[in-house]
Amino acid sequence: MQRRVLTVVFYSQILSGAGLAAGITVGALLAQDMLGSAGLAGLPSALYTAGSALAAVAVGRLTQARGRRPGLAAGYLAGAVGSVGVVLAAVLTNPALLFAALFVYGAGTATNLQARYAGADLAEPTHRARALSTVLVATTLGGVVGPNLAAPTGDLASAIGIPYLAGPFMLAAVAYGAAALVLAVWLRPDPLLVARTRHLNRAAAAAAVPKRARRGGLVFGAVVMVLTQLVMVAIMTMTPVHMHRHGHGAAASGFVIAMHVAAMYLPSPLTGRLVDRFGPGRIAAASGITLLAAGVLAATAPADSVTVLTVALALLGLGWNFGLISGTTVITETVPLATRAKTQGVVDVAIAIAGATGGMASGLVTAATSFPVLAVGGGMLALLILPALPLLAKDR
Repeated sequence: MQRRVLTVVFYSQILSGAGLAAGITVGALLAQDMLGSAGLAGLPSALYTAGSALAAVAVGRLTQARGRRPGLAAGYLAGAVGSVGVVLAAVLTNPALLFAALFVYGAGTATNLQARYAGADLAEPTHRARALSTVLVATTLGGVVGPNLAAPTGDLASAIGIPYLAGPFMLAAVAYGAAALVLAVWLRPDPLLVARTRHLNRAAAAAAVPKRARRGGLVFGAVVMVLTQLVMVAIMTMTPVHMHRHGHGAAASGFVIAMHVAAMYLPSPLTGRLVDRFGPGRIAAASGITLLAAGVLAATAPADSVTVLTVALALLGLGWNFGLISGTTVITETVPLATRAKTQGVVDVAIAIAGATGGMASGLVTAATSFPVLAVGGGMLALLILPALPLLAKDR
């Protein structure tokens, strides 16, 4: 049953990864083009991550009441609707519609993130990190293909009378819609409902699942994921704009973002094994250090060097991966099954708000200072993970 769940969620994540990549690749450029202001280039990221906050609550509550299948399918369907809205806004040159559509598009982002929990519902306690990492790595395939299709989908959009930068959102509409269909049809039986019914064999549940949430671990897991999301989104959002200012086109920025997305998800199986073997605390600490290294490298990279920026964004993705898997593992271990889906949704709201803050602040900080200041400042902020480590130690 666990193999079937992982297989179905794996394929849905491949599709949703392509949808997720659209906003990352051209969202900031589309806003800059429509609004004529680089200072507001971070607004799309803020809007769709704010939308993902609301969606995280809705998906979490629907999942708590009805199971993973309806919750995830509904979230991806909303993401597809938002993608169509972005394309229509670009055609009509309507900023108000663009903002509303990006907000709805954020449901796909929230759902893509929450899908990782489905991999851990039926997993053995000692293999939870590896199970959720299997789900995350699937996003790599779509996430890498999506940005590299920015230019071809842009050309296709132009050929049919749609603005070039709306092309990737056409791909997102199809990808999110297909992901919703895969889950709605094939995610049976529902892993969360089965886990509740079985109670993980009662004896195993008593040993592996707490009767009530351990507050220190819950707070630590949330802090790790919130910080890594904020830093990652802030630096990632402004990288295409930074490259565009220095003469790089959509193909170059698409390649850099593709490598960034690959680093966000591709190392997941290895990260899962590291978390299972060494514990989430050490990997969370590695996350903060890696994000600092990414920020410093991005800040010092020559403006004409795509290679150095690619390495910097790959490190940024890797640091986020360390933080997400270690933080998710802590949350899953410290929250009881009876309230797990609802709590996971609340935590993902905090993650989404952090992403919205990072996206919005990134444009303002860059406009007021520079991209290097944003990158280094973000890296230093990630080091706040280290003082939070005693929260986890107190619960263990």
